[in-house]
Amino acid sequence: MATGSISCYCIFFLVVFAASGASTDCPENCNGHGPPIRFPFRLKNSHPDCGYPGFDLSCTIRNETVLELPFSVKLFVSKIDYRSQKLLTYNPNDCPPKHLPLLNLSTSPFQFEYKHLDDFTVFSCYGEESSPWSEYDMSCLDNDQDHHIVALDSHRSIGNSPSLLSCTKLYNVSSVPYHMFLPKGDFSFSWSTPNCRMCEAERKLCKLTQNSSEPEIECSVNHEDWSGAIMRRKIIGAALVLGLFFLGLVVAIYDIHRSNKAEKENQKRVKKFLEDYKALKPTRYTYADIKRITNRFKDLLGQGAYGTVYKGKLSCEILVAVKVLNSSIGNGEEFINEVGTMGRIHHVNVVRLVGFCADGFRRALVYEYLPKNSLEKFISSADMKNNFLGWKKLQDITLGIAKGMEYLHQGCDQRILHFDIKPHNILLDDNLNPKISDFGMAKLCSKDQSAVSMTAARGTKGYIAPEVFSRNFGNVSHKSDVYSFGVLVLEMVGGRKNVEVMAESSSQIYFPEWMYNLLERGEDLRIYIEEEEDANIAKKLAIVGLWCIQWHPIQRPSMKVVLHMLERGENLSIPPNPFASTSTKRTNAVPGRRRHQELEVISELE
Repeated sequence: MATGSISCYCIFFLVVFAASGASTDCPENCNGHGPPIRFPFRLKNSHPDCGYPGFDLSCTIRNETVLELPFSVKLFVSKIDYRSQKLLTYNPNDCPPKHLPLLNLSTSPFQFEYKHLDDFTVFSCYGEESSPWSEYDMSCLDNDQDHHIVALDSHRSIGNSPSLLSCTKLYNVSSVPYHMFLPKGDFSFSWSTPNCRMCEAERKLCKLTQNSSEPEIECSVNHEDWSGAIMRRKIIGAALVLGLFFLGLVVAIYDIHRSNKAEKENQKRVKKFLEDYKALKPTRYTYADIKRITNRFKDLLGQGAYGTVYKGKLSCEILVAVKVLNSSIGNGEEFINEVGTMGRIHHVNVVRLVGFCADGFRRALVYEYLPKNSLEKFISSADMKNNFLGWKKLQDITLGIAKGMEYLHQGCDQRILHFDIKPHNILLDDNLNPKISDFGMAKLCSKDQSAVSMTAARGTKGYIAPEVFSRNFGNVSHKSDVYSFGVLVLEMVGGRKNVEVMAESSSQIYFPEWMYNLLERGEDLRIYIEEEEDANIAKKLAIVGLWCIQWHPIQRPSMKVVLHMLERGENLSIPPNPFASTSTKRTNAVPGRRRHQELEVISELE
């Protein structure tokens, strides 16, 4: 509490002082480095009255002063002569010619300070460089050993240059000095407006006229008086900050003495918790701990093929979900996968593994508790208004799942393939933010590995990619997770389950195929839409889902591309029809389910 009180009071007073001074103080240079900066120049983000429009400078992380000219031409400033209104700059990359196609001083207050300016034509030539252009060195632009970049000024005769037959014209440059072709040359600029020469000659301060609709200037106090005023202001400000700091310190110490026994106990409890869960690494529990945490398995949350989930408490404030694994199923592979994989994951859209139990034959996994349970119970048709989450929330949930999957594929040291993405394994917190769970079927591989080997198909029927069943469709890779994600998204759009894939009659059609046919004909999705924005969201999600369920992995986007489509995608193109070779179009049929297609399972060695 002591540290918190001191920090709060000190930060408050410092912010108040900074806010009061920011309106009038103008930076004098880049943190004590570089040429002095005063009117008409100013540093970006300082007060507008500090400078004249168009005279903004900035500082690099090395405290070098930077002048930015149209368009995106950045030069370092080495000297500013305020009396003659000139400044000297240099190119930081030792390659001035690269700025030629971008440089345009017509919209800038600065002009080249040279008597002679020429026009040049820049060529890309094949073969050895010939002598007519040797004085204009553009070798720093050469990226190809077989080609070189040369410049021909307007005074030279092209007719006397037969080697131009091997050259291609790139662009023209007007009114620039030959210094632009010197690898380490300086560039001198001048400005005429605002004209502060009279103020500078009288050693007075040039500044903007107050309460003027147009930028006008006037002369103010001399530089010495101004510098003295600034110094006095800094001394007064430092004394004020120091006084406020000690005042805050006294108040903080008083607050410490007012702290009661309950607050001290809270400190001890927090400290013990941090010691038990250092760096958020999973903690190993005994079976006795598991019984205590779950209050002897009192509160049942759910049951599945691999185990039973109970609600538990680590403390009065910290709730967890404890999954007790069935000892009769498997050889421990799911347990090893879960602990080994989730122990290294920390992402807002992935469920956190708090701890585990491996006590003899008894095994359990302890997760963070998510009160809204799984996404499965929220997938309903948009026509069912009472249970429907709304299209904006569905879009947010889809985006969250995609971010979690992109992290698994690209954000970890090794790529993590989930192999069981489905609504049941997407849990929701109080704010309906999604978190990916259940890594029992996950596999690890390097990021540059284009395929993984498997001894048998893994996943849930209806969500398994075709190549997991048969390598005739391609190799098993991270694109297999993309397919499962696509099925999940289409379920969210249509509010129907794809687990049962057997159609009841020939008049029914697989729901994604029915959706694809509607989109291809430009028709409405025939689902409940309140607003046009909702219709755009539904269409975007449907298109993304259809891209993800392409039969061949190479045609599916990566999760990074999926994220781009979800975040910025407008007017997305409809993907190739993934159902064209497997069924005939029955566009007027009621959407049903796809007939199960038997695929040969090809086993491979690990």
